[in-house]
Amino acid sequence: MSQPPATSPVLVAVGDPSHVEQLVRTAGDLARVAGRVVRIVSVTVKPPSSPFSLYTDETIIEEYPGNSREILERALEVAPDDVAVESEVVVARSVVDGITTAVAESEASALVVGWRDRRGRTDAVLGTTVDQLLERVSCDLYAERIGHEADGVDSILLPVAGGPHVEPACRVAAAIAASNDATVSVLSVAPTDHGSGSAREYVTEAELALENAGGATVRIDSQIERGAPGTDPADVIVERAAGHDVLVFGATRQGALHRRLVGSIPRAVVRRTDRTIILCRAGDAVAGPILRQLRGLLTPS
Repeated sequence: MSQPPATSPVLVAVGDPSHVEQLVRTAGDLARVAGRVVRIVSVTVKPPSSPFSLYTDETIIEEYPGNSREILERALEVAPDDVAVESEVVVARSVVDGITTAVAESEASALVVGWRDRRGRTDAVLGTTVDQLLERVSCDLYAERIGHEADGVDSILLPVAGGPHVEPACRVAAAIAASNDATVSVLSVAPTDHGSGSAREYVTEAELALENAGGATVRIDSQIERGAPGTDPADVIVERAAGHDVLVFGATRQGALHRRLVGSIPRAVVRRTDRTIILCRAGDAVAGPILRQLRGLLTPS
């Protein structure tokens, strides 16, 4: 992936005052190691059929911002002192449109968003808004589960299985570790009936990405788990998760077609652990062959 300009901010989209601190902290960690600015964005929706469609965006921001101003004020209160912070209210026809526009106009290097469990939902992976952002925004995207926040971070579990999303996963794992003097535990699961060659390659790739993530040097503890034939990697990860404060996943390409950008293993783990979880998707995936195939099959001719 080509490097974004040095002036590109880490953008964090917030829509609820109670979620602000968790998301701004992660954005601050990413910005700190890269020497970037955190840009906090709150979207005020102006549907075409709404009476507000008659007002200019400037008027809405000034006189009818909803709770956007409260959200931004809270975000600025909890933002880290050692990172430069900007904020803005964006007016758009939908939250997704507003965030996508903010990413494009600011040339953001990364986007941090929150998501909640959607247990029982079969038509959404992380929630409608985040699912659409996964397919649309052109920068690295970090989706953090809301409401499951670590009370201090000593250890970060980083399961790896190769692919283009390992690099952003390593970037945020290293950033959080550097801010908390924590250890990053790299884990790859190698069923005995497939050998461990690929698993070793996955671990080596992750170790190199962690070392090149920038910022302070972090402690790395790597392990290959050799499971029995038929071992479900999710079972191993869930078992290991209990000993760590944060889980960081790169998106995988397994599972049903409409779930490929996230993957079946992270989904299975999410439902079985209460740890803080961050799912990472590389910006290159937006224009990659998987997404082109996805759009081609789901778009009527």
